Amino acid sequence: MNPVVFEAIKALLAQNKTPTVALTKSMLSEPVPMPMIIAAVSQYKNNPEAFKNMVIEPSTQISQQKSSQLDRIEQKLDKLLALLEAKK
Repeated sequence: MNPVVFEAIKALLAQNKTPTVALTKSMLSEPVPMPMIIAAVSQYKNNPEAFKNMVIEPSTQISQQKSSQLDRIEQKLDKLLALLEAKK
């Protein structure tokens, strides 16, 4: 399945809306052929529980990824500041 379509359906489910072709198309961030949208919505309608299980991500995992990225950025910034201080 196209990741853009999956993200659109994921966003609709997060808003507690039932994905339809029209709603899914309205949520797309880039153009996607209509047959791909129809196929994705059909997949959802055939097995909504499988979609919901794939969509639900632990928020702690996401926040850990963001904090680790932030830690790496802070470390790089500290190194840059130390280099600038050393040149003064």
